[in-house]
Amino acid sequence: MGGDSIVCFGEMLIDFVPTVSGVSLAEAPGFLKAPGGAPANVAIAAARLGGKTAFVGKLGDDEFGHMLAGILKENGVSGDGITFDKGARTALAFVTLRADGEREFMFYRNPSADMLLTPEELNLDLIRSAKVFHYGSISLIVEPCRAAHLKAMEVAKQAGALLSYDPNLRLPLWPSAEEARKQIMSIWDKAEVIKVSDNELEFLTGSNKIDDESALSLWHNNLKLLLVTLGEKGCRYYTKNFHGTVDGFHVKAVDTTGAGDSFVGALLCKIVDDWTVLEDEAKLKEVLKFANACGAITTTKKGAIPALPTQAEVLSLFKEK
Repeated sequence: MGGDSIVCFGEMLIDFVPTVSGVSLAEAPGFLKAPGGAPANVAIAAARLGGKTAFVGKLGDDEFGHMLAGILKENGVSGDGITFDKGARTALAFVTLRADGEREFMFYRNPSADMLLTPEELNLDLIRSAKVFHYGSISLIVEPCRAAHLKAMEVAKQAGALLSYDPNLRLPLWPSAEEARKQIMSIWDKAEVIKVSDNELEFLTGSNKIDDESALSLWHNNLKLLLVTLGEKGCRYYTKNFHGTVDGFHVKAVDTTGAGDSFVGALLCKIVDDWTVLEDEAKLKEVLKFANACGAITTTKKGAIPALPTQAEVLSLFKEK
């Protein structure tokens, strides 16, 4: 991997999605396997758009784990940062889509392989090669994975990587909402690019207002870019010198899974080649328009990874507008 790469750290798992939408997990007649896990989705999203990406994490030494490693490889993501655990299974999540397209989760990880990644198992050379190092917060929930996460961040930062954080809140996985907020914020001031959804903004600030004041209460001095995604309404952006909104694209949404990851993958894919995007408002708005398009396209198909767009699909959405 060269120095133009995006390295994503964290969990990869299999979502089991009901064959019928709009039903509870108990009512679902059957389930389809959908590979996912936010950091892995981001790696694949960026790779599909032509980025050079790698994934760092731990999978079970089982059929599902090897299947997921294979999916990364098929999508052009380097698996040099993957380790396999002989004793623990690959994580599973049962995800039901309610009639309104929003999701409910039930997780199987007690403990799953991703939670058992140790600092000693990290591929430090791969992490040092990152130009952008991206992560979430699920890897902060338990040890030893939390220590591995902190070590990986520190090594990436020392090697000059841009640190990118999408907390990707999954409350059912945390012991309590207070613990989730505390741990998500424990690494807040290290990240230089942070993306939160409107729901996460409300959760982290304790305010039900999605406005500039609320967003800027999360600002810290190391930040270069803070993004608040607003679903189909697009996103808001904040930098040291300017802030504004970029409208979304109206599409027929079938499944919102992976839309945020697709947005982040597209953004990082553009930033990795040109960090001046973070200081040039006109450039940033173009990049965010592209990222919004990627997020929108992802909602038009079921599942996260199968729905992540290629450059050609994004360009054809631009032409329709």
